[in-house]
Amino acid sequence: MTLERLRIFVAVAERQHVTAAARALNLTQSAVSNAIAALEAEHDVYLFDRVGRGVVLNQTGLAFLPEARAVLARAAAAEAALADMSALRRGRLTIFASQTIASAWLPRRLAAFHAAHPGVELDVAIGNTREVAEGVLSGAAELGLVEGEIDQPLLDQTVVGSDRLAVLVTPDHPWAGLRRLEAQTLATQAWVLREAGSGTRSTLEAALRNAGVDPAALSIAMTLPSNEAVLAAAEAGAGATALSESVAYGSVAAGRLVTAAFSLPERPFRLLRHRERYRSKAGDAFVAAME
Repeated sequence: MTLERLRIFVAVAERQHVTAAARALNLTQSAVSNAIAALEAEHDVYLFDRVGRGVVLNQTGLAFLPEARAVLARAAAAEAALADMSALRRGRLTIFASQTIASAWLPRRLAAFHAAHPGVELDVAIGNTREVAEGVLSGAAELGLVEGEIDQPLLDQTVVGSDRLAVLVTPDHPWAGLRRLEAQTLATQAWVLREAGSGTRSTLEAALRNAGVDPAALSIAMTLPSNEAVLAAAEAGAGATALSESVAYGSVAAGRLVTAAFSLPERPFRLLRHRERYRSKAGDAFVAAME
């Protein structure tokens, strides 16, 4: 068994397609097929069912997939440790950030870090707050950046910034002309919101509870998985929404949305790091640049 065969196995397993895996790995289809066949022959098992012209993971393959991923992750960690020895002249830093932070707050800091350490590859993934925390816990990312609260003792959390949510409606919405929007009124109109597990959603729900409003009382017309989708639906008149002021800036400046007169609290941006996993010099340098 070699790391190369494991990489090929994982690529085929994730795509359920030999040709797609070969394309992603920049290998020939025959090389990928031969590697899978050699891995199966070496251990006298079948990892895929050949169905027609395609392949499907069987139960053995499904059981082996997380083990293969774990070995590859450990190998990547060893490679990163060796790269550190070159004093940040090369290396790789994996960052998992929530959508709001990744789109509005993080890019300038990534550019500054790249300018200082051009040899360090920055690999940034985007998800909601819950997904980011899970990514740092699993080791898929060394650093996480979220705006939601995390209750996880294995994660160190440091406040590195903040923003504020705003309640947003179209200019012709009943709330647009109000000088003061009472909390109880929030349940009288339709809403377009981010998904459960996002920092934006959890911050809004916490603010509503503090104002004496049960979040379950909201009339939610749509639940959407991205800030861009929520903005587009709100601009189309699907309902009120709550998003970061920085995310909504363009829509408000253009007059497509207005800010309703209901104040939401400032929320901190938190940096997440695993307490027990290896901390790279690249990660330390990125954290230091944010202090």
